[in-house]
Amino acid sequence: MAQDRPILVAGGGIGGLAAALGLARAGFTVTVLERAPALAEIGAGIQLGPNAFQAFDHLGIGDEARALAVYVDRLRLMDALTAEDIASIDLTEPFRRRFGNPYAVVHRGDLHGVMLRACQAEPRVTLRTSSMVTGYEQDGASVTALLQSGESVRGAVLIGADGLWSRIRQRVVGDGPPRVTGHTTYRSVIPTEQMPEDLRWNAATLWAGPKCHIVHYPLSGWKQFNLVVTYHNDAPEPVAGQPVGEEEVMAGFHHVHPRAQSIIRHGRDWKLWVLCDRDPVERWVDGRVALLGDAAHPTLQYLAQGACMAMEDGVVLAQEMAARPEAPEAALEAYRRRRLLRTARVQLQSRQVGEHIYHPAGAHAALRNSIMAAKSREAWYDAINWLYGETGLDDAPSPRAALAGA
Repeated sequence: MAQDRPILVAGGGIGGLAAALGLARAGFTVTVLERAPALAEIGAGIQLGPNAFQAFDHLGIGDEARALAVYVDRLRLMDALTAEDIASIDLTEPFRRRFGNPYAVVHRGDLHGVMLRACQAEPRVTLRTSSMVTGYEQDGASVTALLQSGESVRGAVLIGADGLWSRIRQRVVGDGPPRVTGHTTYRSVIPTEQMPEDLRWNAATLWAGPKCHIVHYPLSGWKQFNLVVTYHNDAPEPVAGQPVGEEEVMAGFHHVHPRAQSIIRHGRDWKLWVLCDRDPVERWVDGRVALLGDAAHPTLQYLAQGACMAMEDGVVLAQEMAARPEAPEAALEAYRRRRLLRTARVQLQSRQVGEHIYHPAGAHAALRNSIMAAKSREAWYDAINWLYGETGLDDAPSPRAALAGA
């Protein structure tokens, strides 16, 4: 059956573009409606587990993504109070053999650029900016996205990939504002030559301390280091991307080792984000409307899986739509079922990792150190297999109908 109307995707971030690419590769026409006047990504580095590379391959951008990534040799856990090594996870050849793909880090803007260029080169994808979706209407045969400008855009399906503050989620779920955690993250990117030479490790490194942590890793062909520091300051309301000075950043780290403090002092042009998430919910779908990425399952950063989950969503959505092109409501429900438990686990375990690995103190921290230091390489691989080895992306249904022209 020929597709009469495009699939509408609200949001042109990593999740929205993943959905657009996946759907276009499955033969659908797609219109991306982005609220901003230009398509771009804010933020700095992100970590990419093997599941991200599996998603890249499904989306047809595997080679491009691999070309821009920095491949770190290990995940390294340090004690921020003593500056001692606690544990590390080997990410070299044994890891790649176990999970079929590497672990890497990349600048968020670089990754978004790869996805944007792929969408721009795809004739089935139309990209529209200054097109904020504020609501929708549907009649059983189509859905109409209502834009802030007063314009309306009609499509076969509407995908809400409009982030943590999703207007579409307000209608589908109606659960109010996100949960403010009281944790504040500060981000900086510095030239590699400004990073202390004895800390220029080819690793994604976490310094874990009482109610605080520091993360750093190389980016952009080792031209820069990404610095991310977080502490509990009981911030009462969400803030995103606000510039701050070094004094505010250091306020949560006076109790950590001088070596850990020195990393922060090399940061420049700090910006803060107050961390928010939501409890998992079962309702992602309303007829011909479905949520994706942070609009569906916003998560804390502690498993480094926010962007990865959004890309997985895009792959599974495309698979289910391709299997049921004449039954979009059933396809959206099948997508929800496949994604619900995996993303809920990521949301809930991200909270637990923040509490029990990143931020404990005293005897709790000593117990963490003892348990993690005792783990063998294979024990670590077994512990993370649910995340990197059991993605479900290759469990696509067999298409029951073909789109004309696909």
